[in-house]
Amino acid sequence: MNDRYDAGYGSDQYELVGYDEYGQPVYRQIPSQPQQTYDPYAAGQGYGYDPYAGGGQQGGAPSYDTGRQGPPSYDTGQQAPVHDTGQQPATPAYDPYGTGGRPAYDPYGQAATSGRQPRVAEQTAYIPQQAGPVEEPAGPRPAEGERDYHTEQFAFVEDPDGDSEDVIDWLNFTENRTERREEAKRRARSRMIALVVVLALVAVGGAGYLWYAGKLPGLSSAASKGGTTTSAAAQKRDVVVVHLHNTSGGGTSTALLVDNATTKQGTTVLLPNSLAMTDDDGTTTTLAKSVADDGSSGTRDQLDTVLGTNIEGTWRLDTPYLQNLVELVGNIDIDTNADVPDPDAKKKGEAPLVHKGKDQTLSGKAAVAYATYRAAGEAQNAQLERFGQVMQGVLRKMSSDSSAATVTVQTLAQILDPSLTDKDLGTFLAKLADLAKGGDYKTALLPVQSDGTLSAKTSSSVVKDILGGTAKSPSADSAIRVSVQNATGAKDNTDKARVVLVNGGYTFLEGGTASGTQATSKVLYSDAADKDNATEVAKTLGLGTGAVAKGTVGSGADVSVVLGQDYKQSSS
Repeated sequence: MNDRYDAGYGSDQYELVGYDEYGQPVYRQIPSQPQQTYDPYAAGQGYGYDPYAGGGQQGGAPSYDTGRQGPPSYDTGQQAPVHDTGQQPATPAYDPYGTGGRPAYDPYGQAATSGRQPRVAEQTAYIPQQAGPVEEPAGPRPAEGERDYHTEQFAFVEDPDGDSEDVIDWLNFTENRTERREEAKRRARSRMIALVVVLALVAVGGAGYLWYAGKLPGLSSAASKGGTTTSAAAQKRDVVVVHLHNTSGGGTSTALLVDNATTKQGTTVLLPNSLAMTDDDGTTTTLAKSVADDGSSGTRDQLDTVLGTNIEGTWRLDTPYLQNLVELVGNIDIDTNADVPDPDAKKKGEAPLVHKGKDQTLSGKAAVAYATYRAAGEAQNAQLERFGQVMQGVLRKMSSDSSAATVTVQTLAQILDPSLTDKDLGTFLAKLADLAKGGDYKTALLPVQSDGTLSAKTSSSVVKDILGGTAKSPSADSAIRVSVQNATGAKDNTDKARVVLVNGGYTFLEGGTASGTQATSKVLYSDAADKDNATEVAKTLGLGTGAVAKGTVGSGADVSVVLGQDYKQSSS
């Protein structure tokens, strides 16, 4: 290796002085030598090579002493190459540059003796392609004999052995397992919270829907019974009376179709044919006779009087039209309570037209036969209840769309009562059909006594709660309705009282006959506004004002009269 480096720029020369801590060569600039002239007589100059004169030589180029004088040798700027054998010379080497006894060149930056060499104080130069010197951090340097080690000098720090890798793998495994457990717990908590939120929303939404639809337990029943929120009188109802005429077997069946818009409840109220009614002239009659004699208009008015309701229209439905109606809606499905024989059967013992059982599908013909069937010995109410089943089955199959229901009514091609048009009937039936499909429809039988009169206790659940009849206020010009019950023991006293009241301008209502007799008569009113009317009724019947008292009034009546045995005496 050449100890010198000629950069090629002018006469500047560099020599290698060692290597830094990263193994890079470090150079320094060789100071220029002044040119000396030969003076053989100069007193302070040596003429020969003195290997023992280590530091006595001053500046200038050395010369060799051969034992004879001759011309001096000159420094030509060339240096013989020096080869690194890896061993340090025992004696000082020849120094042609006058270094003054410095140690011989060591390519690894070490002197002949052991120990760290101090950094060269002269200016250090670098070749242009070489990176700049690395600045050492400020601070005290380590003492002589101590090495400043760096971690990057040791290979084992960067190359972990197999045991280290096993430990790292185990740590990673345990850490990942713990993270997976924590993540699973977090996911479980998130799912549980989401499930609770969903269940809460479903519960709130369901309760809100049930409240809006009036189906909450307790609230719906209170509303359907005219609860505290809306009184029975204030509830909005639409009522239509339907008369079924049996064209083949004779007889009629009557029912009220009620749509309570306030409670969202539909009801079929079955009216027994024995219901006692009063004609325009005050004579007592029954519902069956009124339908046959007075027609639809007269019967509707009488029912308003007895029940205290407001019937908006009459629908006469003959059995052939009922058969067509069932076929138009696509048959009906009901639970039948009897085997009904085929009315067209020629022989006895043939298979019945209608079988007893649940979910029986009835055609139009079978529906008419079931609605009009009354077995031997059965009461008329049994046949009436079957008619109610058929009507509710028809409503369940009727369209809930008013336009479609109107088309169905028009398809029947029957002549309706002037009080009810086909459009009005179709719209009304569509509303009931919607309630019947939603389960908000029921059938109720109006309870009457054996004499056809209404009992205040037994009929209040129907007349008051369903029809709101007891709360019906008569118009200013309407007659006072007086219900008369005979407790005198003499049947003719009822007719005597009827004649007296009709002649006095009152509407007579049959109250029936009491189970026992009473000594004194009573004139009762329930509303304070009817007290004066009750007093006038007592005077008309020849009873004293002492008989007037506040009490329970019969359904559909403004004033109730209980005739006692004293009535006969006062009327004589």
